[in-house]
Amino acid sequence: MDEAVRIERLRALPSIDELLARPSLAALLQAHSRPVAVAALREAVASVRARVLAGEDVRFDERDVPLALGRASQPKLKPVLNATGVVLHTNLGRAPLAAVAIERIARIAAGYCNLELDLDEGERGSRYDPVVELLCQLTGAEDAMVVNNCAAAVLLTFSALAGGREAIVSRGELVEIGGGFRVPDVMRQSGAAMVEVGTTNRTRVADYEAAITERTGLLVKVHRSNFALVGFTEEATTRELAALAKARGLLVYEDLGSGALKPLHGEGLGSEPTVAQVVSAGADVVSFSGDKLLGGPQAGIIVGRKAAIARLQKHPLNRALRIDKLTVAALEATLELYRDGRDETEVPARAALLVRPEVLEARARRLSAMLGAVKHRVVPTLSRVGGGSMPLAAPPSWAIALARSGSAEAVHQQLRAGEPPLMARIVDDEVWLDVRCLADTELEAVSRAVANAH
Repeated sequence: MDEAVRIERLRALPSIDELLARPSLAALLQAHSRPVAVAALREAVASVRARVLAGEDVRFDERDVPLALGRASQPKLKPVLNATGVVLHTNLGRAPLAAVAIERIARIAAGYCNLELDLDEGERGSRYDPVVELLCQLTGAEDAMVVNNCAAAVLLTFSALAGGREAIVSRGELVEIGGGFRVPDVMRQSGAAMVEVGTTNRTRVADYEAAITERTGLLVKVHRSNFALVGFTEEATTRELAALAKARGLLVYEDLGSGALKPLHGEGLGSEPTVAQVVSAGADVVSFSGDKLLGGPQAGIIVGRKAAIARLQKHPLNRALRIDKLTVAALEATLELYRDGRDETEVPARAALLVRPEVLEARARRLSAMLGAVKHRVVPTLSRVGGGSMPLAAPPSWAIALARSGSAEAVHQQLRAGEPPLMARIVDDEVWLDVRCLADTELEAVSRAVANAH
């Protein structure tokens, strides 16, 4: 298309006001609110403009408006079918909630609740009181509190316990979390002065001891939950740091990150320290996530000694980082499942990580039968925990490998554009559907999505 035609096509594009006034579109647009209609028309015109600028000889077509209206009127946040094999997929919302947690959220959200009311005394209470006793039972800690995520827990802990003082941490534990946020940056934001000790691969308790001064406020240990150091390595244990801190009148803080409440015994999972083990080893304060290995809502959970937790509770940041009633409801319901020994079957994230390979193979073969004429293979594969948890874990799983029909990325784009969107992974230019995170009730929807994309 030459430049003159391109300019003509661009000039011919209708204005939004003109489209809003067209009688031929009136009935269609009136079925939607004005903001939705305007957004859809802008999208339809912008799409044609982009195609013209890319060199296509196209004109605006009113038949594109219904599709644009459909997209504009849909919620942006929607359910997704997870065939990636990544259980705690950060981009897909991490841990799905247990059925009882969802029911509890609905019940609390529908009306008023005693979020900050002590019903016995008729006086103001704490919003995280419903989960404190449960957390103490499950971790062995003296006290507990909850903020809105684990990064917030780190910020609050450093601010309250080491603000204006020094915090000693191993160079091998200066981790970067998702989105490019780094623990050292969070520490500095709190007002604590970071003191690095040891080397990237080897840090001993003597390194901490040599760095202690009159300005030291905290000895810090950060669990490497999103990467692993192997080979010639050494690190100071929580128990060693706790003994040193006690002798020098200091506190030990461990950011456990992924936060397993109970061990995960399954093929390909490896080992992960539990919160109770870290508390038992002598850490004064331990923080961990609610929506990772615990399998609950997004939350930053802090447990530890009563005196240390009291300092965090009194800090002004605590109010800025507080959780809402729906998080309290979901977390309480999830913790009750752990208390009652129902976590391995009713907490979806834990159930997905612990499902046996033969169950996954049977699920993959059921999906294979549903795919009918779509060319594919049933293949063994390895899943991932995800969410910055257990980086070396690779539990065995099964997947559907779709036969190549053009670009794998193009097929994946079609799957993502479906309703509901289907997220897979690409292996050697093939689209693979790992069945680990798919419920049996979702297989029919997956098969329809695949058929529509082929």
